[in-house]
Amino acid sequence: MDTREAIETRRSVRDFTDEPVSDAELDELIEAAIWAPSGLNNQPWRFMKITDRATIVGLSGLTKYRGVVAGAPALIAVFLDETAMYDRTKDLMSAGAAVQNILLAAHDAGLGACWLGEILRNREKVEKLLEVSSDLELVALVALGRPEPGERAGVRHPLESMMLPPPKFPLGTDP
Repeated sequence: MDTREAIETRRSVRDFTDEPVSDAELDELIEAAIWAPSGLNNQPWRFMKITDRATIVGLSGLTKYRGVVAGAPALIAVFLDETAMYDRTKDLMSAGAAVQNILLAAHDAGLGACWLGEILRNREKVEKLLEVSSDLELVALVALGRPEPGERAGVRHPLESMMLPPPKFPLGTDP
């Protein structure tokens, strides 16, 4: 699949079969994630593979999207490592790029994925449940599995409605 096709056909998948996701498949997704761009190539992200049912169920109780989390055979938790960061905003954007790489790689591999951010309301509880050190900050959770069959809408607003007008005066000129 070429890049544009992957971008335009990827959908958030919230319903999964019971078939497991292998450790090797999760490693492939994380390998794709670490190729995301980061400022100064600091690669401030860290990842945790979660396949233990008790842990998945525990995490599902920390989000209003509990069905998506509980129904996923696997999760990838994405963290920022504060010891590797140099600019919070830039590092958060880098983590977002890493998550996007996971989503695209999952789609390319025939897996379904859903980026969950609402669980960040309970970030500290999640970090405690996952027993991570205090220098790691949860920034996303990705639910993964083999998608249940079905159509998933992919509607986007028209390009024109997303565009802002250029400035009235070119840079460097007085209005």
